[in-house]
Parts: sequence; C-alpha cells; structure tokens
Amino acid sequence: MDIDIKRRIIEGLRPLVLRLVYSDNLLRILFITILVSYFPWGSLIPLGSRNEVLAQMPQGSECGMGGGLFAGDSALSETQELLGVFESQDLSQPRMLTYTSYTLESGDIIGNIAVQTGLNEDTLISINNIRNTRLMQIGQVIRIPNQDGINYTVRAGDTLDSIAERHQTSAMHISTANELFGDAIRADMVLFIPGARMDWVNRQEINGDLFIWPTSGRISSPYGWRLDPFGSGRREFHTGIDIGAPHGTPILAAMSGRITQVGYNTTFGNFIIISHHSGYRTLYAHLSVVRVRAGAQVATGQRIGDVGSTGLSTGPHLHFTVYKDGALVNPRTLMR
Repeated sequence: MDIDIKRRIIEGLRPLVLRLVYSDNLLRILFITILVSYFPWGSLIPLGSRNEVLAQMPQGSECGMGGGLFAGDSALSETQELLGVFESQDLSQPRMLTYTSYTLESGDIIGNIAVQTGLNEDTLISINNIRNTRLMQIGQVIRIPNQDGINYTVRAGDTLDSIAERHQTSAMHISTANELFGDAIRADMVLFIPGARMDWVNRQEINGDLFIWPTSGRISSPYGWRLDPFGSGRREFHTGIDIGAPHGTPILAAMSGRITQVGYNTTFGNFIIISHHSGYRTLYAHLSVVRVRAGAQVATGQRIGDVGSTGLSTGPHLHFTVYKDGALVNPRTLMR
C-alpha cells in the first residue's frame, strides 16, 4: 500500500483512536489489540528513516502503548506517534466529559468548592446552571465535571468551527468532550465547551458582586412590598432600596458608565441615572447636591453627589434602584 495513503488513513483514524483509548470498556481493549497486532505500522516509514528516528531517541528511554516517555525524555515527534506511541491520559487532549456529584455542606461557598476540586468558578456555575451563588442550599447536590469549561446553547447558524473560534478552542475538543461523531449540530442543543470561560459580567451578576455600595450606611427600607411610609396605610411596591446616611454623605457610582439623566421631580427630588454595559441602569434619588452632568463618563466609585432629603422623603437617605433591560432588579442581590 502506498505510504501516503497509509498516512492519510492513520490521520483519519486518530480522533476515533483518542476516543477509544480513553473509554473504560472492553471495546477499547479489543480495538487497540487489533490495531497493534494487525496494522502494518512499521511499513509507514522506510527502514532507513525508522532507524534514524530510533537513533535520535534518548538512550535508556522506554516507550510503549500508553506509557509515554520517562522524565527527562524529549517530547514525541509526529513520526513517533505514527509508530504507535501514545502519550498519557493526563497530557492528552481532548477528553470526554464525565461527572461526579457533591452534596453541599454547611459553610460551602462556590469559591472553596472550586479550589477543592481544582476547577474554576465559571465551570461549576455553568454546569449546574446556578443563577445566584448566594442562594445555594445545604444538601443541594451539584455536578463536578472532570475538566474546566462551560455549557453553551447552540444558536441558528452556528457551526462547530464558529463556536470553537468564539471560545478560543478547537472543534475537535468540542466533538470529543460531547461525544459527537460528526459535525452536525442543531439549534438549542447544549454543548460543553472545554476550557471556555463565562463573560465576567454574568459571573459577577451570579456571584452578587456586580455593584459596589453607592454610599455608606444601613438599609432603612428594602426592595419589595411595604406599607406606605407616609401613613396612608396602603401597601406599595418599593422599587429600590433606601440607605439611611447623614446629610452630605458622598454618593458614588455603583459601576462605571455614562450619566444619561440629571434632573428633579416631586417624588425623587434631585436624581441621577447612569447607563452601564449589559443593559443595566442605576437611579440615585433624594440627593442634596448633584456633582456630575448628563453625558459624562464616570468610573466605579467616583463621587456623583451627596445624600439629602429632597423630593418625597422622610429624612436623609439615598434611594437606589437597578434596572436590567428596563426591568426592575433587587439591588441587594447584585451588591458586594
């Protein structure tokens, strides 16, 4: 058989070989036995070339199926791989995705679990579809994968190559992790993307670390339903949190962004609205002093005004509201 043809056959078989080598079943043993016993590996390279390869290998090194090289030996060349020398599983990529389970105990937090398992937080959050790490419960069972990566839901028009490029990995890694035997994928299919990371905004949002506290003080009225503080006896929905603080206390931008509105009305008194990335907006109300202008860019922690009691207010405090894509969000779930 022509050498080039045999080489192409081997290259075509390599993805299947990798999957079978790392599968714990009888099929793996049978396949490798047949491959080693009956395939004419030696005829891939002329005798003189094989002797040159062997002469270049370190003296005293030992190689074999699944054995790799001992410490101090050089890495395997492409020719050596064709001769049937496989690297160890720890060094080989890609790997098929497997899981173990873990039951949350008292004191567990996502960061500690990540350290204990040798994974990053993104992996644990994504694999377990955790929407708020602060709401994890004792006794909750989570999955622990055997490698880092995140889940991705396929969109219309996606291909393995485009997904791989977007997440800076390879289509072969994705195929092997998900045991795909071909390039066919469909919209809404969930794929594990080895080595990929979450967008930092999503991670901060889920961990409740997206915003800093906009002023120092204590929460005098939380987000949600409450009795009208002005004595009408009616229940009303409080659209943010009130942070009580002395008159003149600095008010800070909770996250970097652009000042989209500065104004006054009878309810909020002096107020500021900041637009942030990812569809977030924040409102700061009842200010005694406004220190920014509309259109200005502000950094996280930059002073934008002072606590006051302007508008409809029972005393000096900051009313702080958060919107995500126009919808109200409980600010406390996103504050460090």
